[in-house]
Amino acid sequence: MLNTIRAELATIRERDPAARSSLEILLCYPGLHALALHRLSNRLWRLEVPLLPRLISQFGRWITGIEIHPGARIGKGVFIDHGMGLVIGETAVVGNNCLLYQGVTLGGTGKMHGKRHPTLEDNVVVGAGAKVLGAITVGANTRIGAGSVLLRNVAADSTVVGIPGRVIHQSGVKIDPLAHSALPDAEARVIRNLMERIDTLESELARTQACLREVAAGRPLLEGCGGKAQNLKDREILEFLGDAGQRGETISGS
Repeated sequence: MLNTIRAELATIRERDPAARSSLEILLCYPGLHALALHRLSNRLWRLEVPLLPRLISQFGRWITGIEIHPGARIGKGVFIDHGMGLVIGETAVVGNNCLLYQGVTLGGTGKMHGKRHPTLEDNVVVGAGAKVLGAITVGANTRIGAGSVLLRNVAADSTVVGIPGRVIHQSGVKIDPLAHSALPDAEARVIRNLMERIDTLESELARTQACLREVAAGRPLLEGCGGKAQNLKDREILEFLGDAGQRGETISGS
């Protein structure tokens, strides 16, 4: 137990620039308090002690604002930063050295029994307000952007953003878990592509109208009548919308 507490203190001091001393962390960090109470309730849960584990969980929720079901399995070096409103379900698994921010939900879907909550492998970072739902697996070293809603398995070393969550970057490069500003803005890129596509279509329409006027007047067609579709931009837009698998053949054949 003492070794676990030391590891968590070291993790907090490494990842939180506001942490000034071990005493301050022990007294003022609700994430540390919630994890300590959870380890007690989880041990009693595994011993099949009735009611008491849930009472300890509810007490922890009351004093910290963090709700962790006694059945959840949480690894070493996990840091819950602030944590208010964070919920971890019964069959959730959180790997070593994960970082969870306030408002995160590791929740289930439906009313089925058995494994119904997510598994986070080691070194996963889940941004504020993100929802990870269902019996899915999030690979090691993955970052989930703030406010994202993840419903599918994600391979290791990925970056996930959006609703529903989409993998927008994947590599084996070690990342800074605090570098939230480095997350790419997938929505902005797709909107920019759409604006460029609209501009291209308007130009094509103007050229087509000019060509029709030439044909109506009996004159030979102007050079440049006709246009070429922006296949790569269309593909990027469709991938963002999740339709690439269904419409990829149509795009490649256009």
